[in-house]
Amino acid sequence: MACPARGKSGKGNIVVHSRKEARYKCTACGKTFAATSGTAFYRLHHSLDLVTCVVTLIAFGCPVQAIVAAFDLDERTVADWQARAGRHCQKVHEHLVEQPQDLGQVQADEIRVKAQGKAVWLAMAIMVRTRLWLGGAVSVKRDEALLQALFRHVRACALARPLLVVTDGLKAYFQVMRDAFRSGLPSRGRGRPWLICWPDICIGQVAKQYQGRRVSGIIRRVLQGSPKMVTGLIAASGGKDLNTAYIERLNATFRNRLASLARRSRALLRKPETLTPLVFLMGSVYNFCSEHQSLRLKLWVGSRSFRWVPRTPAMAAGLTDHCWTVKELLLFHLPIPPWSPPHRGRRSAAEKALMERWA
Repeated sequence: MACPARGKSGKGNIVVHSRKEARYKCTACGKTFAATSGTAFYRLHHSLDLVTCVVTLIAFGCPVQAIVAAFDLDERTVADWQARAGRHCQKVHEHLVEQPQDLGQVQADEIRVKAQGKAVWLAMAIMVRTRLWLGGAVSVKRDEALLQALFRHVRACALARPLLVVTDGLKAYFQVMRDAFRSGLPSRGRGRPWLICWPDICIGQVAKQYQGRRVSGIIRRVLQGSPKMVTGLIAASGGKDLNTAYIERLNATFRNRLASLARRSRALLRKPETLTPLVFLMGSVYNFCSEHQSLRLKLWVGSRSFRWVPRTPAMAAGLTDHCWTVKELLLFHLPIPPWSPPHRGRRSAAEKALMERWA
């Protein structure tokens, strides 16, 4: 039977079982669990500092071969730590970043990734005002399925408020965004409710014109929304006109940290399925652990002197109050779903008592 105190804390049901082994015990069910349960270090037999050092080097672009040679580790061990950290960071992203907030302006773009024998596409989005990375999606084709997977992350982060989304000249963006920002119309009838589009959704495109291999011109279009609202959203985000400069700068950061994203590189991606955890690892480190120079605030000390207070994108978005370390990111305890008793027939008095006790 599942523990009725599952997912509950601060109610006196957790006691120390072993300080040496860092294990705790639940008084409701009598089972013990490790302090690293729900983190990226669960059931790892290496030291936390070693794993943190290796994951930090991976997140900042150090080649795996160099890590293997420096720490005398097996390449499969490093790959396992990378995948484990990436899956954990993806869950942290879904729990903390994908919460409804006023995005203001969002920019999206795609990157062509070289893999062995083929190429895959990586699509990402960023919130301009706070430089917050909103998520990424990977697909073997640059089509609507890739953009739909990306805007599921953006939709999870957005409130139904005035929003400007700026993309490149890919035609599939327009219909995907119209379908993404919709909500069900409340009704008393049965079946699927009518979906209505959010008001005040503005869509802008920045298409580059090429002459040979050089950019000869830029065409800026407003596909949806009033020009006055577009101008106001751009000004509120700290910009001047329609552009994709912020997502392009984020692409450059990811290209610098992952060799397979570089335009001209011999470091091909071996397994495309490893790209998604790696991207979420880099994105989470970027959001929570990397101080952004354009986000720093001026703090006055006295009447004439001041100092700069650095901030991360997560701090600017109000998700945290300090710059995380990579170890703190990997040790973040993800909440587990609460206990739900099996419902079959009439509930017994014992089940009702447990539900009242651990509600």
